[in-house]
Amino acid sequence: MGGVVELWVVMLIIAAAAFAPLGYFIYKFTKDSSQPFGEIEPHGDSPSLVNDMAEKAIKFIGGLVGKK
Repeated sequence: MGGVVELWVVMLIIAAAAFAPLGYFIYKFTKDSSQPFGEIEPHGDSPSLVNDMAEKAIKFIGGLVGKK
């Protein structure tokens, strides 16, 4: 009977470890008004030097490819 109890305890520990990330995500999602990772910046609303440079590079490469 002791083997069954030990197996049950080990399985309980494995199950707790397996479902801990899901429980943490649910906790964070319900904690911050349905935003699991807190307040995030909306995409595309703020100007960025990196975004401007990437758009210029894409247009430049597109122009080179379009000429061929």
